[in-house]
Amino acid sequence: MANPAAREAAASAIDNLVRINSSVALAESLTGGLVCARLTSIPGASRVVLGGIVAYSTTAKYEILGVPQTTLDAHGAVSAETAREMASAVSRLFSSHIGVATTGVAGPDRQEGKDVGTVFLALAVGTLTQVEELRLEGTRDEIRELTADRALALLATVAENFVSRKSGDGAST
Repeated sequence: MANPAAREAAASAIDNLVRINSSVALAESLTGGLVCARLTSIPGASRVVLGGIVAYSTTAKYEILGVPQTTLDAHGAVSAETAREMASAVSRLFSSHIGVATTGVAGPDRQEGKDVGTVFLALAVGTLTQVEELRLEGTRDEIRELTADRALALLATVAENFVSRKSGDGAST
């Protein structure tokens, strides 16, 4: 992992997930498994990373993850709604505490009328899902790398917040 901040975020996420005895699963489209690869490059990842699905095609999002066809028809594969469905679905499929999803347009061409660099990240915890829209610039590889960086940072922040809550007020996941 070339980016030290991304490695630090991945290590922090793994450490905090271990501390709170939580697990994560990933559903990746434009990142093609990059987020999962970064997480599993950290020692101890096997204690918390349950698995990942690369659902690169719209068909895979529908057939493997179970994103409703009505969502795909109404909003497209690159949308907040699809990212939300992907994160929830992968969490259910792996019975993980947290589901993370990436979908977007890395280029070189627009997709579904959406510009290159349009990305949606989703993180599902139970029935709650946070979706973040990104507008990134750069080459195809840069957009994929930046997306993976942000997904790891988001996961690290959420895991850290759970650790803080758990140690601060006795709450647990």
